[in-house]
Amino acid sequence: MNFHILGPKTRSVFEDNIAAIENAKYGIAFSSGMSAIDSLLRLLEPGDEVITTHDIYGGSYRLFTTVFQNIGIKFNFVDLSNPENSKEWITNRTRVIWIETPTNPMMNIFDIQKIAQFSNDKIIVAVDNTFASPYLQNPLLLGADIVMHSVTKYIAGHSDVVMGALVTNDAILAKKLYAIQNSCGAIPGPQDCFLALRGLKTLYVRMDRHCYNANQIAQFLESHPKVGQVNYPGLTSHPTHELEKNQMKNFGGMISFSLKENSEEAAKLLMTRTRLFTSAESLGGVESLIGHPVTMTHLVLPISQRKKIGIEDSLIRISVGIENVTDLIQDLKNSIN
Repeated sequence: MNFHILGPKTRSVFEDNIAAIENAKYGIAFSSGMSAIDSLLRLLEPGDEVITTHDIYGGSYRLFTTVFQNIGIKFNFVDLSNPENSKEWITNRTRVIWIETPTNPMMNIFDIQKIAQFSNDKIIVAVDNTFASPYLQNPLLLGADIVMHSVTKYIAGHSDVVMGALVTNDAILAKKLYAIQNSCGAIPGPQDCFLALRGLKTLYVRMDRHCYNANQIAQFLESHPKVGQVNYPGLTSHPTHELEKNQMKNFGGMISFSLKENSEEAAKLLMTRTRLFTSAESLGGVESLIGHPVTMTHLVLPISQRKKIGIEDSLIRISVGIENVTDLIQDLKNSIN
C-alpha cells in the first residue's frame, strides 16, 4: 500500500530508504525534526494525554508546553528510567508515550521494550531515535509504533540539511500521517532529500568512527581531575551501561560532562578555548561541535526542571565528529584548565 505515490520522486525514494533501514514499511519525510513531531501530535485531540520523559530535548519541551498544551493536550513528564513509571501514569486518555533514548543532554537510556509492553491498542509508543541513528538502534523491533528522526543530524551527516522523518509499520497510522504531511505542507524539497540520501550511503562508516572517537574522549574526560560527571553510555560507570549494550549496537557519538568548578562562566570559558570543537547547537555532523545546554538547547526549560534532571550550570554537551581522535583529545586537554 503506497500512500505517497503522488509525491515527488526524490522524496519518495528517501522515504522508502529511511523506512528500510528502520525495518519499517512506511517512511514520511518532513522539513525538520520538529515538524515531524508536530505532525505526529496532530493525531491527538483536546483532552488526550502524553507520557514523556522529564529529561527531554528543549525544542520538544517547548513544542509540547507552548503549542499543544495550550490546545488541551496534557503532557506528563515522568522519569522513565524505571519502566514501571510509565504504567503508573497511563489513564484512559493516554494516547502517546514519547520516549527519547539516549536523552538530550543527559544521555539517559530507557528500556523501549519494557515500556512498550505497558501500552495498549489505544496508545502510540513513539521513539526519538535521533541520537542513536538507525545504525545503532531500531525501536520498531523493540515494540515501538513510530520512530522519529531529526534527519538533520546523523542521517544527513554533513550539517547542510534540515529535515525530519517518521517511520512506522502501521498502515492506518501511515495513512493519517501522509494526509497530514500533504495537508500541512511541512515537506522537504528534492535537493534536501538528495543530500539526505547521500548521507545514508555513508551512515555506517561515519557512525563507527563517531562511536570510536566518543569512547576514547569519554575515557579521557572521566580521568581528568577538573571534570565532574561524564555522561556517556559506553562507560562502565554509566548506570544503564548494561541495558545500552543490549538495546544498541554501540554507544553513539554524544557526550555530556560537567566541570568540578560548577559555573556557567567556567563552561563558557572552556568553549572559547577549543579550536577543533565548534560552538553550535546542532549535532551528528562529521565535524565536532560543543554546546552549553543551559544557555543554548535547554534555555527554555525552567531552572527547577533543569536542576531536577541534572543539567548543571557547567554542563557541556559535545557531538564528537570523525576527526583524528588524538587531535580532539588534545584540543580538550588544552581547553580544560
